[in-house]
Amino acid sequence: MIDLQQAGAGLEGYALLAAQLESLLADERDFIANSSQFSAFLFNELPDLNWAGFYLNRNEELVLGPFQGKVACVRIPFARGVCGAAARTRETQRVEDVHAFPGHIACDSASNSELVVPLVKDGRLIGVLDLDSPELARFKEEDQVGIERLVEIFLRLTDC
Repeated sequence: MIDLQQAGAGLEGYALLAAQLESLLADERDFIANSSQFSAFLFNELPDLNWAGFYLNRNEELVLGPFQGKVACVRIPFARGVCGAAARTRETQRVEDVHAFPGHIACDSASNSELVVPLVKDGRLIGVLDLDSPELARFKEEDQVGIERLVEIFLRLTDC
């Protein structure tokens, strides 16, 4: 696991993760393979996560995709939760305390903060990348910028 603090605090650590992700996904274009690898990569490389994975857009509803962590909610309507808000608005949601988020869906009661990045390719919503942490306020602005950059790499190297 990369210690993002020792790797140059924040964005420099994410630059290293970006280079590793480029290498990891370089020879494969399949969505299932790459999303499985990406979720495992994030789960193992980022500290203080208890869930990392994908929800896929299926007719204006999010359906569980590849992930790492405990068993998860299978379907999330766009009208509910942090993932639904990211899908609906197509904007990243960084939530310091999910229990204070209106309509939060508690798939794992141990989760306290969340970062959800929409996956948009060629103007089409593919789904969302969801990261959960048991730590309150786990995700900072540099985490959001770094993860959004990793999602850009994933989308560029993956057939969606």
